[in-house]
Amino acid sequence: MFGEKFQRKYALTDQGVRNTKKGTFWTVIVNLVVMGGVSILYLVMSGFMGALTEGSPLPGSAIVLGLLVLFALLSFVTHLQQYKATYGLVYNEVKTTRLSLAERLRKLPLGYFGKRDLADLTETIMGDVNRMEHVWSHVLGYLYGAYISTAIIAVCLLVYDWRLAVACLWGVPVAFGLLFGSRKIAARNAERTKKAAVRVSDGIQEALENVREIRATNQEERYLNGLNQKIDEYERVTIQGELGTGLFVNAASVIMRLGVATTILVGANLILSGSIDFMLLFLFLLVITRVYAPFDQSLALIAEMFVSQVSADRMNEIYDTPKAEGAEKFEPKGHDIVFEHVGFSYDEKGVLHDVSFTAKEGEVTALVGPSGSGKSTCARLAARLWDISKGVIRVGGVDISTVDPEVLLRDYSMVFQDVVLFDDTVMENIRLGKRGATDEEVRAAAKAANCDEFVHRLPQGYNTPIGENGAKLSGGERQRISIARALLKDAPIVLLDEATASLDVENETKVQGALSRLLAGKTVLVIAHRMRTVEAADKIVVLADGRVAEEGTPAELMDKNGLYRRMVELQRQSAGWRLN
Repeated sequence: MFGEKFQRKYALTDQGVRNTKKGTFWTVIVNLVVMGGVSILYLVMSGFMGALTEGSPLPGSAIVLGLLVLFALLSFVTHLQQYKATYGLVYNEVKTTRLSLAERLRKLPLGYFGKRDLADLTETIMGDVNRMEHVWSHVLGYLYGAYISTAIIAVCLLVYDWRLAVACLWGVPVAFGLLFGSRKIAARNAERTKKAAVRVSDGIQEALENVREIRATNQEERYLNGLNQKIDEYERVTIQGELGTGLFVNAASVIMRLGVATTILVGANLILSGSIDFMLLFLFLLVITRVYAPFDQSLALIAEMFVSQVSADRMNEIYDTPKAEGAEKFEPKGHDIVFEHVGFSYDEKGVLHDVSFTAKEGEVTALVGPSGSGKSTCARLAARLWDISKGVIRVGGVDISTVDPEVLLRDYSMVFQDVVLFDDTVMENIRLGKRGATDEEVRAAAKAANCDEFVHRLPQGYNTPIGENGAKLSGGERQRISIARALLKDAPIVLLDEATASLDVENETKVQGALSRLLAGKTVLVIAHRMRTVEAADKIVVLADGRVAEEGTPAELMDKNGLYRRMVELQRQSAGWRLN
């Protein structure tokens, strides 16, 4: 019942399966204890009936009181244990699940995140886990416990009288058969609802991220109309899904409750025929009042269990994605980066084709070429942010695909044009470059990156919060914090993605001064869009259509009269462009 298939079906951890077993066990005990209370009532009533009809002595009040006290104690203890097993343990399961999903995402190759947007992943970690939490706590233990306890009770009833037992319980399998027959419809509705919810989340996130552009182009009304349509569509498909599910749930509840009527009809006929006495019918009527109770909550929520399959599948999709793994040791002989016949594609269309070049330690190697030629892709592949499709990339003679990415990245520093900062202080944003760095080390790196100048103007100096993604800083200031991180890390390999492209002349000069200190003696791979920034490079690799078109020193490539020279001349012409 609780095997590997069950675990996967409900996206449970190993501990979650154990929790479900505990919840099921205590639900069975609770249901049987409740039936024990019914038995006490039946015995008392039998005693009274015997005293009235046969003159037998009434049951002793002390015995009855003792049985009731015992029932109350057992009921309290078992309900408490059931609560702990179904709710208390599940809350820890939710925490464990979110952490395990986050840990899994941390281990996935970055290529995975290009296929899933942020709103979709957020919906999985928050919305889908919330839905599963409700199933884990409210449905699984109660439902499976109801199955088992009802089966035990059914056997006991069959021993008493199989005719009344059938009349009492026939509605249970029919009701659940109806519900399970509707599970595909419920799953389809859930999938439509989930897609509509993700579209709403996408729309809200897009509006927040691009609010300046929306306002600048006077598109508020058009954009909000589109967002309102997405919200209305989500509301519509949610109502349709709930309505369809509600019809089946209520129909199943009605069918199950028909067992009361059939029990009365069959019991009356049996009494009239002299086959049973009234007290046996009374016993079955008492049982009916409680035998359906375990299913009341489950019936109301079993449809949610069907719907949850969509959420479980989305969570399993993350668990099933292969991790970027490798050796926990990285001991290269030097830090030359060698591409050997590398091919790569995001989908069916290839991005790189048979790319081979070497970026030597102690030299600056620049990657240049038209937009879409594969420059940024090469830099990301060199750090194993994505895995190649063909060929091999070596660092110091070691195939990087055999090294765990987190271990590999200890030898890399990256400074990109799009700087990512956190809503924290200047000090903590720089300290990200080296875990456990002292304040003195952070300040030394900041000074080397020319951060001192603007930090001293901030209200609290290095302890000033800089806002989400450094919103309180200028572009040049944000870039210098990024360089300070890299200086603090002091890794032997540096990847630069046109770190000065969007800066003014003054800031560009300051950032280049900081970069010169960062790059000394390192293996440097520079992605360049402006040719003047790579004039001092030791080697230039020119990419075109995902292939190496030419490579050499700047002087050699100018003499070749090829693509590099053409790009240099075009940029020189554009530098002289004027408005007429």
